Amino acid sequence: MRKWVRREERDTGQRAGPTSDQLARLKELERENRELRQANEILRKASAFLPRRRSTAL
Repeated sequence: MRKWVRREERDTGQRAGPTSDQLARLKELERENRELRQANEILRKASAFLPRRRSTAL
């Protein structure tokens, strides 16, 4: 119950700290960041298997 009261106080500005909306947005951004890192790792590994093309234009 104390957690609920503290959360409500933060959400209404009576207590310092991040609001529920800010915490939810942070969690969403962290999840998105983790997914993008995984996608980048997959692409990095896949690029090692693709042949390199040489540029004909100098």
